[in-house]
Amino acid sequence: MEKEEIQNSTSADQNEDTVKENEKPEENLAEENKQKIEQEAKEKVKEPTPEEKIAELEDKVARTFAEMENQRRRFEKEKEDAFEYGGYSFAKEALNLIDNLDRSKHVLESDDKLKETEALKKTLEHLDIIKKDLISIFEKNNITPIDSLNKKLDPNFHQAMMEIEDDTKEPGTIIQEIQKGFTIKDRLLRPSLVGVSKKVTIKEEKTEENQQNPENK
Repeated sequence: MEKEEIQNSTSADQNEDTVKENEKPEENLAEENKQKIEQEAKEKVKEPTPEEKIAELEDKVARTFAEMENQRRRFEKEKEDAFEYGGYSFAKEALNLIDNLDRSKHVLESDDKLKETEALKKTLEHLDIIKKDLISIFEKNNITPIDSLNKKLDPNFHQAMMEIEDDTKEPGTIIQEIQKGFTIKDRLLRPSLVGVSKKVTIKEEKTEENQQNPENK
């Protein structure tokens, strides 16, 4: 009797486990199916041949060398620019010295009390010497003034500030230099401010008589 009870109990436990297995959540089944699909997909992926692997490595190496070469060229260009134009900002600021000398000279020349005096003459001579020395120092450092007068207007080096009627010059010729421009090597430091010539405009004025007698035109 006891044996039958034990057998019935064991059979009941087995049936309960079977029911539990059959009652697995749908999420677990879906996950198992997903894993099986992924595994089958991986097995289907074709393994690259040794030749394909070598070609891929050669391409990566070529790209790496090309990038290294581009970086080297950029570095060389930056180093060259730093050496050639490192004083660009300083040179541009230093041009104010020449401008101030010119302004001072103009103020002294416009002073009625100093006109035609020996003091004015000597002062202007000293200012001219200082200006020449400054320009000489600039030229030694490849900072050169732009030659403008009697030249054709070049937008790369000149900036027209006014037009002046002059039939003796070809239109667009620089006949006045307001502020001198400079270059540093092959780069523009600042443009020359200039006045250029234009043709004289002839205005035909009608007299009152002509207005009254159109036939006498």
